[in-house]
Amino acid sequence: MALEQVRSYQVQQPVQPERKKDPQPKPTSQPAKKPWFTRGEKVLYSIGIVMIAVMAVIVVSFSSSVDSLNRDVQQLNTQVQEVQSQNNSLQAEVQELSNPNRILTIAEENGLNIRHAEVRQANNTP
Repeated sequence: MALEQVRSYQVQQPVQPERKKDPQPKPTSQPAKKPWFTRGEKVLYSIGIVMIAVMAVIVVSFSSSVDSLNRDVQQLNTQVQEVQSQNNSLQAEVQELSNPNRILTIAEENGLNIRHAEVRQANNTP
């Protein structure tokens, strides 16, 4: 029992202040923060995103050029149809103007006398 009193007495005695030393850092028990992605994954994902963006730009550019070509083709088709309709109307006018009766009336108006002759139309085809 005396031993216990001595020990308690020693604990209760004021301790002289020592020089303060920087306490050694205690090892932290917190686990290290793990990143979501590693550096290699970040590089791969970045390259993938850049490739997808480039492909999107190429697709949009190609689509735009195809649309402009389709517009040009449609314009050319309308021009071809207009020219065909003009050709058809001119062909009908040629047929009307090459009527043998009309040619005879114009020839008689200009002083040509045809006696007992048969008028034939010359064809351009062989």
